[in-house]
Amino acid sequence: MKSSSRKPVLAVPGRATSYDVARVAKVSQSAVSRCFKPGASVSSKMRARVMKAAEELGYRPNAIARSLITRRSNMVAVVISQQTHRYFPELLDELSRGFSARGIRVLLFTLEKESDIDVVLEQILQYQVDGVVEAARLSGEQVDMLEKRGVPFVFLNRSLRDRPVNAVCCDQAEGARWLVNRLVEAGHRSFGIVSGPADSVVSAERTQGALERLGELGIRQVAVVPGNYSYESGAAGLRLLESKLGRVPEAVICANDVMALGCMDAARHDLRLGVPADLSVVGFDGVGPARWKSYDLTTVQQPVRRMAEAAVSMIVERIEDPTLPPEKRTFSGILTHGSSARLRKP
Repeated sequence: MKSSSRKPVLAVPGRATSYDVARVAKVSQSAVSRCFKPGASVSSKMRARVMKAAEELGYRPNAIARSLITRRSNMVAVVISQQTHRYFPELLDELSRGFSARGIRVLLFTLEKESDIDVVLEQILQYQVDGVVEAARLSGEQVDMLEKRGVPFVFLNRSLRDRPVNAVCCDQAEGARWLVNRLVEAGHRSFGIVSGPADSVVSAERTQGALERLGELGIRQVAVVPGNYSYESGAAGLRLLESKLGRVPEAVICANDVMALGCMDAARHDLRLGVPADLSVVGFDGVGPARWKSYDLTTVQQPVRRMAEAAVSMIVERIEDPTLPPEKRTFSGILTHGSSARLRKP
């Protein structure tokens, strides 16, 4: 007897459902659901039958319908500032990889400034996301809003001092103190600091950590000028420091690597200074261009992969068990010795 070449008849022409697949594969609808659920226990024989039927019918799982049943959207919002996104793309890449491996999709929200969070917070809640990774500051009232809605969240590279929250941080002040120690031990006695945006928690921690350590070591020739994390503001920052101090400082600490690169180029090409012969320049983050031979920047590198893995793990755990208490995981940075500064090496 010849096998029939007719296609299975669909309950709704042109749109196969899991019930259609179950009928053709001669299994239960729940078995079909398990076959399409990552990590679910199902025999290879059954999976092959279900996948064959799904292929014949052109079936694809309906994520929206599934979310109505499970009451989960399988989406996590990631809130990140444009400066971080532009200069630190590997952070978003690591987060996306981690969530995708768990069958969760990332809904990205970018902010012009961290203080713009009010604009997007309501949008985030409208998408019924399962959780939020927050790489921007939140007020106490905004934290209350998320907690009231039952949306778990994890701060990334920032936290709150006055209440317990989930947070994954790099110890910014520790990294700043490392840089100051090495520079002072190498003989530097006048310092300039190019800070980041006024609403950046990370910049504030780095700047304050450097100032506190300089004060403890008795260094009095210190000037701080504002930057905005851009290359141009790093170059402008050096000229502002020269104007403020009356001369170029012996060492400049920039609140991120991109500003440090701008500072180095301004020193070399505009002021005709040798780096590090006449001026030592250091930064933070460990972005790709900082490792280029023309810069070879001394910097405190953030352990981006480990921090992203921790953030993904923490948010997924709290989606599955909302009763878990708040947790904070703090990572040390990695001091990378480049040729942009005269340092005392350990």
